[in-house]
Amino acid sequence: MRVLVVGSGGREHAICWKLKQDHPELELFCAPGNGGIGATATLVPIKATETERLLEFVKDQQIDLTIVGPELPLSLGIVDRFLDAGLKIFGPTRRAAEIETSKAFAKDFMSRHGIPTAAYRVFSEELEAIKYVEQGPLPIVVKADGLAAGKGVVVCANREQAAAAVQASFRSNAKVVIEEYLDGEELSLMAFADGETVIPMLPAQDHKRVFDHDQGPNTGGMGAYAPIPHMGADVVQEGMARILVPTAKALAAEGRSFTGVLYAGLMLTDQGLRVIEFNARFGDPETQAVLPCLDSDLLSIITACAEHRLASHPGVKWNGHAAVAVVLASGGYPDAYATEKPITGLAQACADPNVVIFHAGTAYCGGQLVTAGGRVLAVVGLDADLQQAQRRAYRAVSQVQFEQMHYRTDIAAKALARTFPNHISD
Repeated sequence: MRVLVVGSGGREHAICWKLKQDHPELELFCAPGNGGIGATATLVPIKATETERLLEFVKDQQIDLTIVGPELPLSLGIVDRFLDAGLKIFGPTRRAAEIETSKAFAKDFMSRHGIPTAAYRVFSEELEAIKYVEQGPLPIVVKADGLAAGKGVVVCANREQAAAAVQASFRSNAKVVIEEYLDGEELSLMAFADGETVIPMLPAQDHKRVFDHDQGPNTGGMGAYAPIPHMGADVVQEGMARILVPTAKALAAEGRSFTGVLYAGLMLTDQGLRVIEFNARFGDPETQAVLPCLDSDLLSIITACAEHRLASHPGVKWNGHAAVAVVLASGGYPDAYATEKPITGLAQACADPNVVIFHAGTAYCGGQLVTAGGRVLAVVGLDADLQQAQRRAYRAVSQVQFEQMHYRTDIAAKALARTFPNHISD
């Protein structure tokens, strides 16, 4: 079988890694890939947004299945184009993906269908929005309507910050969403969907802020862990019953049948789960923590989704491991940062068989692996419990080096403080 994965980040490396773990014989391609994916898949020098070139490649190379990683090609209608050409592809259509690509649409959609979320207002006029935040309750959340690589949300503690966030959002968006601040604990619940059937993955917890103790600006994600030891099956059941299944049904009822990974970013409040936002694809870095815990054959699940027969699939099973993924970022990220910094120590870090390193912003320059992005690597520790998984991850992190390397030292720390009160990180 010949499979193409579209994308170039850590999420795509994790997908390729899992596919090859399950099927070493698989003829695997990745467009455009990165410095690490090349060890697992044949790299194809086509950007994820070059739909027509990707289509030609898939036809020429007789690719059996295409898997779309990032959100941007989904927003450009890559799935629609491939389906129109009679090609098998995993991911939602442009209309279905709008649940991620437009915050305004998503909020109105949830309001129409009674899916629990924060109270909100949508603004298309900057002055009106600024007037609202000058009078509304604090803290308040300002969200850019369109895609922002996970960095379009600002939690504002004061009115000056809120007004600045509104102005910044309107520079690149015709609409801005302003919503109430939800107090609680966040979690990410991803699920496989084929338009009718929805099967959940392990819940994970992302760490969005750039600095320890959730300080600094939002990023694309500085680390994640799975599962969440203090959130049991009841939380997943509530998420499925009140959010993911009703969302899939409502999307189908609106002519937006969703095939792919339906991802709900949730807040566990005193009143139950509330949706913070939806994504229309595997999360990043959640995927780097979740897929190493998947025991089932990923290719068979994805194929069942693409062929709309997920209900007859044998099921999704997990291997009982806990995983902690620590993102190593370039100094200055999520703002300006330098690239082409040599990376060393990966072989030493991977000497532990329970450590996996997924590449994101990496490339080869003159035979040397160098940094090529803001988020560079995700170092994943695996073990029977979260405490040991975290220790493995950070021991491996200590082996890796590149100039101005930055990472959070507290990935999974809150969960461990609740689960292991005497826990001390290495």
